[in-house]
Amino acid sequence: MNISKTQKLTECAIMLALATALSYITVYKLPMGGSITAFSQVPIVIIGYRHGYKWGLGTGLVYGLLQMLLQGLGNFAYVSGIGAYLILILMDYLIAFTALGFGGALFSNSKLKAPIAIGIGAAVGSAIRFLCHFISGVTIWGDYAGGWKNVWVYSLTYNGSYMLVECIITIVGTAALASIFDFKAKNLRRKVKNA
Repeated sequence: MNISKTQKLTECAIMLALATALSYITVYKLPMGGSITAFSQVPIVIIGYRHGYKWGLGTGLVYGLLQMLLQGLGNFAYVSGIGAYLILILMDYLIAFTALGFGGALFSNSKLKAPIAIGIGAAVGSAIRFLCHFISGVTIWGDYAGGWKNVWVYSLTYNGSYMLVECIITIVGTAALASIFDFKAKNLRRKVKNA
């Protein structure tokens, strides 16, 4: 498939807009950040699967930056120090959301059927995103653990409570769409059923 750079940029911009819009449709929002959304990770995973690492990582990075600027700036008031700011920027936003594009690209050239390949990629991307939030929870959000005696358990429970559901939603969404659409076609179209 030979897709022009202009088409790729256009698709990335559309998927970024869609992911951002979907991130505002929350099923559940936690008090210190993190939420279960209506398939907001799906467009970023699809870009990675459709166009590979470079486009997936770039789109995920821009999405992380947008999430930080549009929804996460208030979090900077809860931490202090350059180290905490760096961890917040990198682990809660930039690396965390870039991982979604990476996950999408991971199995894009495998011999697995598209719904399985993109579903596994969605799981890997979500798992890396969870790991980023977990590390952030242990290193800079531990002061907000409240009655929890173990900050590791607190971070695992807090971040796992929304990321597990977000992961399942993303796997289901990407696999369902990959069973309907041919993400490897030059012009995205429905799959043709064999007669």
